[in-house]
Amino acid sequence: MTPDHTGHHPDHTGPDRTGHPDQPDQTGHTPKIVGTVWGLLVLNTLGSAGAKTIVPLPRSLIQMVTMGALVAAFTLALAVNLRLRIRPSAFVLLLTLLLVPSVISSANLESGFGALFRCARFALFVGTLWLLSRWWDGGLTFVRHHIRMYFAVLGTVAAGLAVAPGTAMPELYGGRLVGAWWPLTPPQIGQYAAVIIGLTVLLVLGRRTTRVSAAVVIVPSVVLLALTHTRTATLGLLVGLVLAIGSLVLTSAAARRFFVWAVLCAAVAAVAFSTALRAWFLRGQSQENLADLTGRAKVWDALLAAPRTTSEQLFGMGLGDKSFGGLPIDNSWLAVYHEQGLTGVALVAAIIVVLAGVALLRPPSLSRACAIFLISYCAIASYTEAGLGDASPYLLHLAVAASLLAAPAAATPLPTPAIPRRRVPRWAQDRR
Repeated sequence: MTPDHTGHHPDHTGPDRTGHPDQPDQTGHTPKIVGTVWGLLVLNTLGSAGAKTIVPLPRSLIQMVTMGALVAAFTLALAVNLRLRIRPSAFVLLLTLLLVPSVISSANLESGFGALFRCARFALFVGTLWLLSRWWDGGLTFVRHHIRMYFAVLGTVAAGLAVAPGTAMPELYGGRLVGAWWPLTPPQIGQYAAVIIGLTVLLVLGRRTTRVSAAVVIVPSVVLLALTHTRTATLGLLVGLVLAIGSLVLTSAAARRFFVWAVLCAAVAAVAFSTALRAWFLRGQSQENLADLTGRAKVWDALLAAPRTTSEQLFGMGLGDKSFGGLPIDNSWLAVYHEQGLTGVALVAAIIVVLAGVALLRPPSLSRACAIFLISYCAIASYTEAGLGDASPYLLHLAVAASLLAAPAAATPLPTPAIPRRRVPRWAQDRR
């Protein structure tokens, strides 16, 4: 789906098309099982809540599948990394520290025993990332895994739309696209589509994939994104691409050409299709409802106004289902504050700041551009989506960014064989 245009396997090191060793995909061999582990992590973070599916799936069954996928991912990662070789990672270290307020607040059982179960799930998730960090070397291997796995998920969405259009676009969600085989909500589908569109566009600009392979990914993903009517994902995609391509403008002629054409096309589309774009953006909502963020602001105000003890302010109420008063919080920062307190908010902010800071300090490269796209997308989506404080697709996006920003592993020099010294005849030696 995203093969190297030269025909070489993407998991092997090699210069790019221009002959520059800009950022090789790998500095060493990555076992194929690592891709399987990544796919299991993606399956674990799909969630179990959403619209009705073609074949009714009990929520308990879905939870067993997703939790089983996480256990399998940790087991396989441990099997392929038995010596527990890990790479230093500020990102995973901060996630590990985030477990502390999660356990402290969940131990009070204010959110029930489910909070401790979510802590165990989060610990397994972080442990798996530690085991995979061995193969984080600044290459594009995990970008390709990310695109393949989420494209497979979108394939199930497209199949559901083809088989049962009424189920895939129910009136309950205002005619927006949902998962008909797996219970996926419109924001989830929009998020997956936006992320792989952005990453694939950057691979094309970096000449790491062919245009035909990119079109196979981008075209159907754009259609699915449009059918979800997800404003957050669309805005995150556009802003993320602007920032990522902007980081390549000074060093890539392809990026400069794409940027100019994208601006011209956007200007033409804004003029020619202004009415249709406005109707798509409003989704039939009034200006008042849009200003209220479709009811989110009321939940946020109630959450902030709720009385809390000092302990609850510092460490939160325990890991829950990211809801308050039975309504979704839909804001990562407020969800973290509610469940992990101000300590959790500080750690999540540190994650974003550290990753963004490292990305800004790196020299221009394709890996850096992909990382900037993922970081900016997650930062924008955090305003209307929850997920930065627990095992979620957003943490997987940031994990890919961390793998892209990791310094390449230093090559171990081969030992030089000892050359035996030739014995000099006594008559040839200098006599003093």
